[in-house]
Amino acid sequence: MKRILAPALFGLIGIAILVSLGTWQLQRLEWKRAILDRIETTIAGNPQPLPRLISPAEQTYMSVAMDGSFGDGALYVLVSVKRQGPGWRVISDFTTQDGRRVLVDRGFTPIESKAAPRPGAAAQITGNLLWPDDRNSSTPENDVAGNTWFARDVAQMAEALNTEPLLIVARDVRPSDPTLTPMPVDTAGIPNDHLQYAITWFSLAAVWLIMTGVWIMRRFQGKD
Repeated sequence: MKRILAPALFGLIGIAILVSLGTWQLQRLEWKRAILDRIETTIAGNPQPLPRLISPAEQTYMSVAMDGSFGDGALYVLVSVKRQGPGWRVISDFTTQDGRRVLVDRGFTPIESKAAPRPGAAAQITGNLLWPDDRNSSTPENDVAGNTWFARDVAQMAEALNTEPLLIVARDVRPSDPTLTPMPVDTAGIPNDHLQYAITWFSLAAVWLIMTGVWIMRRFQGKD
């Protein structure tokens, strides 16, 4: 009995730790699913007027609608879209009927269309408020003078186009611009890898169990 006590104890402790980590990841999975469900509900909610008091923590993904007109300005954010290749997100200034000036992410245009004219025009917009987190440690600084942007830095863009630091990502623009394809907000870019992590921990627990069994058998056979 003493011969198997140490490996059995060692095995049980290891298995308990690995199983608890897997269970924790399953709990995190449900937590993340609840967050994603809430975000999707917010994105698809009934459009509201633009809020007067801005609170990014509470208003990110909020569905909004507004009437007004685009200005002549446009900023170009370099992106790559699946099955379409490189191109630009076009960010324009927009003046609402009550005189507010905000930023609108109008969508994607191919790389060669940067020079296309984008005159001001009246429009009705439905979209979602967003404070993007596009920048990481490898993102170059925006070339403001050359109008080549690598991240949607709302404050910097607002300064460039003389608007409020408020970005609406268009879901629907009427009348539509045939040179632009809207890139509406969704949850595709929010990772939810907790199931994969849980499977990894449970798999390690199974391997640990097998190794513990082999160790105990070798003890019985006097090989260890």
